[in-house]
Amino acid sequence: MASHRRGRPAVRAASAIALFAAIVASVLAAAGPGLAVDGPAPRAPARAAAPFGAFLDSGPDGVARMAGLSHWLGGADLKVAHTYLPGGLWEDIEGPPGFLEPWAAWRRERAGRTLVLNVPMQERNEEDVPDEEVRVLLRQGADGAFDGHFRTLAERLVTLGVPDTVIVLGWEMNGTTYTHRCAPDPTAWKAYWNRIVAAMRAVPGQRFRFDFAPSRGRDAVPWTECYPGDGTVDIVGMDSYDQPAGVTFAEQVSEPYGLQWHVDFAEAHGKPVSYPEWGLFRNGDNAEYMRRMLAWIGEHRPVYHTLTDYCPHGVWQCPDNPRSARVYRTALYGTGQPAPLPPACTGLDLGDWAAYWLGPRPCFPFDRWPAGR
Repeated sequence: MASHRRGRPAVRAASAIALFAAIVASVLAAAGPGLAVDGPAPRAPARAAAPFGAFLDSGPDGVARMAGLSHWLGGADLKVAHTYLPGGLWEDIEGPPGFLEPWAAWRRERAGRTLVLNVPMQERNEEDVPDEEVRVLLRQGADGAFDGHFRTLAERLVTLGVPDTVIVLGWEMNGTTYTHRCAPDPTAWKAYWNRIVAAMRAVPGQRFRFDFAPSRGRDAVPWTECYPGDGTVDIVGMDSYDQPAGVTFAEQVSEPYGLQWHVDFAEAHGKPVSYPEWGLFRNGDNAEYMRRMLAWIGEHRPVYHTLTDYCPHGVWQCPDNPRSARVYRTALYGTGQPAPLPPACTGLDLGDWAAYWLGPRPCFPFDRWPAGR
């Protein structure tokens, strides 16, 4: 599949009015059952869902928003936190100071939680590096030129007390977006993956699981040609969005290198599956896709799944998809008391809202609304 989004954090408003509308919708959603989605609070599912979470933001806001999403889902236990290391410079890929700490703290807070970390395999990862240069970089990586960066990352994760992090290494390698793409030299790509895994596994105390996660479909190269081998892959993941336009869910299942191919391949290799990225896209507020994808996840019981929750893909942080939000919320609604929300903000005026929404969130703005709203 073609790339469609990157450049995180993800929520960007085109204007102050649009931004305010998004804030209102999201805050109402966070306020609890029955406010953000029409109708009464849904019932809890008949059986426990597979471990799940959502991508809510790359930085500390992603951690802070999990309480709001849990509250919207009736106190559902979000067992998975998902973020992406920036891929601009090698120092980013090593884990920039202050970036990993909030995520590690969330993981350590409660047993049974999982931290999922997407890790680029190259710096300048979204800078349209030409194939010829990618080929050279892959071969350098296969020869061990970049091992030290990944050892540093592994050491930091162990030191932070998250040695069991799921590493989604070189995701969507079958596409054209990233400098860590596979197509310019699949043989070198596989050798490079194996070197990275070996370097990280050599760090004392680590218990990482490595998730091989292509995008659904063939894309630039069949993702099976990039599979580096059972010895260095723990989970076979797949990023799957509702695209291209007009394609049904049944076609997403049956297409070459699609959803059925994915689960069959994983079973043949003795690996569990995951869905690190999934959500709406080219077909808009497609409630049928949401129902079918959730049913697929329920049937195939992945290690984890994380919805990409920002427009156009998501449901809680995106007011554009109310029908799909209803389906998602009904399917994953939890039991027990809703999770506590952060304290209310006070003294906000209209000029503060953009700063609030794009900056740290120590509170939710329930106390008062801008004048005239």
